[in-house]
Amino acid sequence: MREILVTSALPYANGYIHLGHMLEHVQTDIWARAMKAQGHQVTYVCADDAHGTSIMLKAEENGITPEEQIATVKASHEADFNKFLINYDNYYTTHSPENKYFSELIYRRLNSAGHISTHDVEQLFDPEKKLFLADRFVKGTCPECGSPDQYGDNCEVCGTTYDATDLIEPRSTLSDATPVLKVSKHYFFDLPEFEQFLKDWTRSEDRLQPSVANKLQEWFDAGLASWDISRDAPYFGFQIPDTPSDEPDKYFYVWLDAPVGYMASFKNLCEQLKGTENELDFDRYWTEENEHKTEVYHFIGKDIVYFHALFWPAMLAGSEFRTPTGVFAHGFLMVNGEKMSKSRGTFIKAETYAEHLHPEYLRYYFASKLSDKVEDINLDLEDFMQKVNSDLVGKVVNIASRSAGFLVKKHDGMLTEVCAEPRLLDDITKTGDEIVAAYENREFSRAMRLIMQCADKANEYIDEKKPWALAKLEGTEQEVQDVCSVAINIFRQLMVYLAPVLPELTDNAKTFLNIDDLSFHSRNQWLLGHKINKFKPLMQRIDKKDIDAMVEASKASLGESKDAAQDVAPANQNAQKKEVAVNNEEQIDYIGIEDFAKVDMKVAHVIACDYVEGADKLLQFTLDVGEDAPRNVFSGIRKFYEPEQLMGKKVICVTNLAPRTMKFGVSEGMVLSTGDPKTGLTVVTLPDECIIGDHLA
Repeated sequence: MREILVTSALPYANGYIHLGHMLEHVQTDIWARAMKAQGHQVTYVCADDAHGTSIMLKAEENGITPEEQIATVKASHEADFNKFLINYDNYYTTHSPENKYFSELIYRRLNSAGHISTHDVEQLFDPEKKLFLADRFVKGTCPECGSPDQYGDNCEVCGTTYDATDLIEPRSTLSDATPVLKVSKHYFFDLPEFEQFLKDWTRSEDRLQPSVANKLQEWFDAGLASWDISRDAPYFGFQIPDTPSDEPDKYFYVWLDAPVGYMASFKNLCEQLKGTENELDFDRYWTEENEHKTEVYHFIGKDIVYFHALFWPAMLAGSEFRTPTGVFAHGFLMVNGEKMSKSRGTFIKAETYAEHLHPEYLRYYFASKLSDKVEDINLDLEDFMQKVNSDLVGKVVNIASRSAGFLVKKHDGMLTEVCAEPRLLDDITKTGDEIVAAYENREFSRAMRLIMQCADKANEYIDEKKPWALAKLEGTEQEVQDVCSVAINIFRQLMVYLAPVLPELTDNAKTFLNIDDLSFHSRNQWLLGHKINKFKPLMQRIDKKDIDAMVEASKASLGESKDAAQDVAPANQNAQKKEVAVNNEEQIDYIGIEDFAKVDMKVAHVIACDYVEGADKLLQFTLDVGEDAPRNVFSGIRKFYEPEQLMGKKVICVTNLAPRTMKFGVSEGMVLSTGDPKTGLTVVTLPDECIIGDHLA
C-alpha cells in the first residue's frame, strides 16, 4: 500500500468558484478516488489562499474585518466544492496558526543557512491610496512582448516574469493613478543558489511533465534571479519574524506562505485525527528522511508552474523539508472554443451550474477530455450535452434499465448461478487493468474511451440476444435470465470503472445492485446467484433548455459597456444584410452543373475509426462505400471528435479524388465536414435509411 498526499492549488479567498477552478479540483478528486479504489492510503487536502492586499481592500469595502471576509468566502467555496462531490479530507485556510508556524520555520531555516538577504528597492506607490502596490494592483504594457494591460508580475500572453517597475506606462488598478517610485527595504530569497539543484530536480523522472520541464529550461537559460519575499504595510498576512525593531513591519509575500498552506492543512488534519484509528504522522510525509517512503503530489494550473516547480522546491530543500514527488499541470478551460466570457454567458460560476445541471455531468465531461498533457480543455456545450446523453444515459445506464425488469419480474431479481458468457465478461474484467493504469497516469480520457468500449460490447450483446423478444416466447425463461444476468454483471463492472468520476451515480447503483463494494479489486468477483433490487432511474438526459437557462443566468449585466454595444444590432440591420447579400452575389465565382457533376460523392458506412499514431490532427477511417474492398481515408478532425463518436455512422465520402500518399498511409477519399478548421468541424452524417454506395445527386 502506497501512502500518498495530494493537493489542488489553493483558490484565492476573494471571489467565487467558477468552472475553471472546478476543472482542477475535479481532476484531482478523480485521481485521489482512483488511487483509493486501488487500496492505497490517499489523503487529499486543500485550503483557501487567504492573504494579500486585495483581501484587505475588499474587507474594507465591505465594512468588515479581513478575518470575517475570508471566513465568509471559505464557507462559499466549501459549499461549491461539496456540490461537485470533491472529497477533501481537509479544507483549511492559509490564515491559520499552523501556516504561521511553518512559514516562520521555513524562513528562519533559510535565513540561518544564509539564503535570505536584504537591500533597498524602488517600489511603485499609489499616491492616492497611500500604499505600496502589490504586483497584481499594477497594470501596464509587457516589457518583453509589448502586450497591453498586463499585471505587474508576469505577462499572460508571453509568460515572461518581471518586476512591476519594468512595466511600460504602469497604472494603479486601485485608483487609476500613475504610481510613483519610492525606496523600501525588502527581503530576498537567493534562488540562484539552488540553480543546479533545480535543474536536476526538474529533470528527474516523472517529477514534471516533459513540456513543463522544457518550459522551465527557458528560465534557467535566462538566469534565475533572487526572489522578493516581503511586502510593506498595510498588508493582510504574516509579519516576517526577527526584523529590526526600529524598522517598519514587513510581511511575507502571499506566494511564500500560500504553498506552505499544503503543509498547514495536512498538519491540521493530523491534529484532528490524533488518537484515532486513522491517525496520520506529519513528519512521515514532510521530512527529508521520509521522502522515499511517502508521496506528495500537487495538481496545479499551467499559469502557476513557476511558483510550484522553482520557488517551492527550492524553499523546501533549503529549509530541510522534502520536495514534492510530482507536480502535475493542466491547461486552461475554454467554453465553446473561446475564453470564458460574461457577455456570452460562458463565464460560469460553479453555483450557477449546479442550479441548472447535475455536477456529475460535468465531472464525466471533464474526465473525457483530460489527459496527462498540459492542454487547454474545451467545454463545448453542445458536445457536452450529446456526450453525456449518449455515453452515460444511452450506453451505461441503458444496460441496467433494459435488463433489470426481466430479472425482477420473472426471477425475483436473482442472477444466474453460472455466467452464460464467461469470455465476454472476462474480457471486460481484464480491460480493468488498462483502465486502472490510465487513471493512475492521469489519462482520464483514455480511461473513459475504454469504459465506453465495454459499454458498447454490452449493448451489442443485448441487441444480438434481444431479451425482449425472447421473453414473448414459450420456454425461454432461462435464456432471458442468462442474457440479463450477463448484462447486469457488465453494468456492475462499468460502475467499478466509473466510480472515481461518478461517485453519486455509483452509490445509487450500489443500492440497485445490492452490493457494498465497488473498489477496483471487486471486479474480480462476478455477481453469481446474487439478488438485485428493483431498478429506479439513475440518471436523466440533459435537456438543452437547462443549458440555455444556465447560460442566461451567467450573463453579466452589460449596461452601456463596449461589449453591450457590440451585441446590439444596428437600426438598419436588414438593409445591411441586403447590401452584404448583393456584394456577395457579385463576388461569387459560379460553377456550372457539369463542374459539380465531376465530384463523385457516395454514402459511406464507418466500419472503423481510430487515432493515428504520431499525428495530432488526424483520424483514420475504414469506410464501406459499396465497393469490393473498404477504403482507407485520413481526415484532419481529431481535435473535434473521439473515434467512437463516428463508429457506425453513415457519412459522405468523395471517392474520385486522386489517392494521396501520406506519412501514415494512402488516403483514398475525403470525408465531408462543415465549419471552420480552426474553431470547429462537424462531420456531415446521414440517416440510417441511406443506402451504402448510393451517389449524392
